[in-house]
Amino acid sequence: MSLPREKLNRLVERYETIQAEMNSGGQTEFAKLTREFSELSPVVAAIKAYNAAVGEAADLAALSKDPAADREMAELARAELELVKSRIIELEHKLRLELLPKDAADSKSAILEVRAGTGGDEAALFAADLFRMYQRYADLHGWKTEIISTSENDLGGYKEIVASITGAGVFAKLKFESGVHRVQRVPATETQGRIHTSAATVAVLPEAEDVEIDIRPEDIRIDTMRASGAGGQHVNKTDSAVRILHIPTGIIVVSAEKSQHRNRVLAMQVLRSRLFEAQRDKLATERSVARKEQVGSGDRSQRIRTYNFAQGRVTDHRINLTLYKLDPVLEGAALDELIDPLITNHQASLMAEMGSEEGL
Repeated sequence: MSLPREKLNRLVERYETIQAEMNSGGQTEFAKLTREFSELSPVVAAIKAYNAAVGEAADLAALSKDPAADREMAELARAELELVKSRIIELEHKLRLELLPKDAADSKSAILEVRAGTGGDEAALFAADLFRMYQRYADLHGWKTEIISTSENDLGGYKEIVASITGAGVFAKLKFESGVHRVQRVPATETQGRIHTSAATVAVLPEAEDVEIDIRPEDIRIDTMRASGAGGQHVNKTDSAVRILHIPTGIIVVSAEKSQHRNRVLAMQVLRSRLFEAQRDKLATERSVARKEQVGSGDRSQRIRTYNFAQGRVTDHRINLTLYKLDPVLEGAALDELIDPLITNHQASLMAEMGSEEGL
């Protein structure tokens, strides 16, 4: 497949135009130009590196075939040419990745929602295991995790837990975690040693900023209420919990930490993210049915991964990948060994799609 030369030339021309406009000074859209310049910089760098290697290969090929050239020099040129050809293949692959459509939300922080599915108390315990996995994974990447709301069962599991994970590129890493996660193990409450199957649902939403989602005051209703919790904890004795209803969509968000002011902030943060995700889903559907292949942008009822404790394995069904590293995965340390292949698979799908669209 050949590269889209006209497209590459247009990108370089646009980059140079923006650079000239920024250097001229006085422009009214400096922030917008700076953002576009930053987005184009890695693409143009990849184009220039690729073009330089292609030019070098052409010079070496000419030298190796030049009858007037010294024989030893021609042999050196042929040897060097093989190395440059290998580098061109790598540079072309890198360039194709840079040309893939970018998800504008990839650089964002995220809202993580984990809910117990089928399986009762065991499902709630598994939901807690999953949340701790993501919390440890976030710690390993230097991200900050803040719990927004929880609903616990009597065994310390989570019927539901919502948290924000803040850091650079959080959504890009976690967006493929959305879906139904299934566990197969002997529950702590099982007296006869029988393996049970239960499930939990994970949703990862890009964190929306105020400027991206406009929420009109007349479109929301904010109520304060008595928070509920297990064991007569202090939170039971306060009226700090905040419940926000977004009237046009019917979306309800609850935050039940100790500070009522903080609860308002956190609940609005989750509401903006859910509305932003709904907006993204709508746009994705309108653009193409094929975009539904992007995990987390459509139906979350499909099982995506199984955690089998008896065999110590984790299987991701979307890419048929099995790792016999159950404990390291649940500790967050080996989670990248599942996430990175999912990202690579997604990039390959986009690359194939881009090739078919452009006739590459």
